[in-house]
Amino acid sequence: MRKLRPWLVGACAAAIFGCATLAPDLPSITEAPTGSRLPGKIVWHDLISDTPAESQRFYRELFGWEFQPVGSRFGFGDDNTYSLIRNKGRLIGGMVDANKLGNDKEISQWVGLISVPDVDKAVDALRALGGRVFAPPTNLERRGRIAVVADPQGALFALLQTRDGDPVDAQAVMGDFLWDELWTTEVGKATEFYRQVTGMGHRDYDAADDKRDGAYRVLVAGDKPRAGIMQNPFGDVPPVWVPYLWVEDPAAITARVEALGGRVLVKAQARDVGGTVAFIADPSGAGIALQTWPIRNPAENGK
Repeated sequence: MRKLRPWLVGACAAAIFGCATLAPDLPSITEAPTGSRLPGKIVWHDLISDTPAESQRFYRELFGWEFQPVGSRFGFGDDNTYSLIRNKGRLIGGMVDANKLGNDKEISQWVGLISVPDVDKAVDALRALGGRVFAPPTNLERRGRIAVVADPQGALFALLQTRDGDPVDAQAVMGDFLWDELWTTEVGKATEFYRQVTGMGHRDYDAADDKRDGAYRVLVAGDKPRAGIMQNPFGDVPPVWVPYLWVEDPAAITARVEALGGRVLVKAQARDVGGTVAFIADPSGAGIALQTWPIRNPAENGK
C-alpha cells in the first residue's frame, strides 16, 4: 500500500484543476443539464494515473469500462491528457494522465468530488477548521466551480459547484461507483468538519460483531446516506477517501488483478456492515475497493 500517498497528490491536483496558465474547460459531469443540486453527494470521481495506458486496460478488462479522450477539445495539450470514463455507456468519472503534468512523484489516486451549493463559502469554512487548500475555487467552464482540498487529517478531496446541475440519484449497475468511505484517524473531528463544510449530518450503526455505539458511521444529506466514515484500518496508510465499486464477485475479480498489472491489497472477505469486500490497487497504485451489496437497487443507499 506504499503508493497511497494523498499528500503528494495535492500539487498534481492543483495543476489539473487550478492552474491559471492551463485553464482547462473540463466537460460537464452530466450528459444533459439536470438543474438538480444534491449537496453532500459525491458526484464524480477522477483518477490521477501515471500509467494511463495500463490503467485503462486494467479497468476495461475487469469492469468493461470505456475511455473517451477529450483533452485538446477542453484546453489540455493533447487528446490523451484527460479522458471521460463510461460504464455501459454512462458517464461515471474521468482519468488524468499525470505524466503530462510535469510531476515525477508517485501521485496516482482516485479523487472524489463532493457537491456543494457554494464552493467559496465551503472553502472559507474549510480553512477556518484547519483544512488545506491545494487549488482555490476555480471556474472550469462546463464542469463548474471547483476547489481541491484536504481535511485536517490530510484526506484529499474536491468540492464542486456544478454549472449544469448534479447527476440525479438513479439505479446503479454493476461496475458503477457504489459508495465512498473516509478512513480517518479522528472520526469525531472529521464528522464535525464535514458537517460544517458540506452540510452533511450523520447516523451511527452497530456492526454485527461490534456492539459499541458508532461502530460504523454514515454521513447523510437530507434523508440520503452519502458516504461512510470509519477509523483507519491500516496504520501505515494516511487518512484517505476510498471509492467502492459495485461488483458481483470480488474474489473472481481479484483472481485476475495481478495478471493485469495490479495488486490485491485485501483479499475478498465478508464485511460486518454487509456484503463481501476486497481492496485492490490498479497498475498506477491507485487504490479502490470492490463491494457486493444485498440491496439490488443501490439508489436506495443514496447512490
